[in-house]
Amino acid sequence: MISNEGEYVEFSSEFECVGAVENYLCDLERMMQKTLRDLIEAAKITADNWDLGDGFKKRHEWLEDYCAQISLLGTQIIYTEETIRQFDDMDGGSENAMKDYAVVTKKRINDLIERVRVNLDDQLRVKVITIITIDVHARDVTDMFVARKIADQ
Repeated sequence: MISNEGEYVEFSSEFECVGAVENYLCDLERMMQKTLRDLIEAAKITADNWDLGDGFKKRHEWLEDYCAQISLLGTQIIYTEETIRQFDDMDGGSENAMKDYAVVTKKRINDLIERVRVNLDDQLRVKVITIITIDVHARDVTDMFVARKIADQ
């Protein structure tokens, strides 16, 4: 698959356009969906390791391994899971869980900002800037949870 921006995504398995066009176009669509599903599963598994230290990629490096939509979706899935985890931790007695998470979100934004301060190819630059924009909104939501002392979902 090649996006309008020229981003290339290889199918997860071999595919040939054979037979009647109305059939192979449906098969092509299913292959595209399967490929994206496979990619998001792989991205999610590797994203779960962002903050584990040596041998694991940080998010600002991880996003280079995936197309823009998968990087963005993976980032949003992780943010949602981590935010829910903070509420669970607060229910368990950790009063500063959301405040601590706010620090993590800001660090991740700063790491991405550092990425765009160097020479990047156009596709990677747009991807990083898009994720920064989404992250800033997420940071604002997290900060609002902290400021308003919201402690449950």
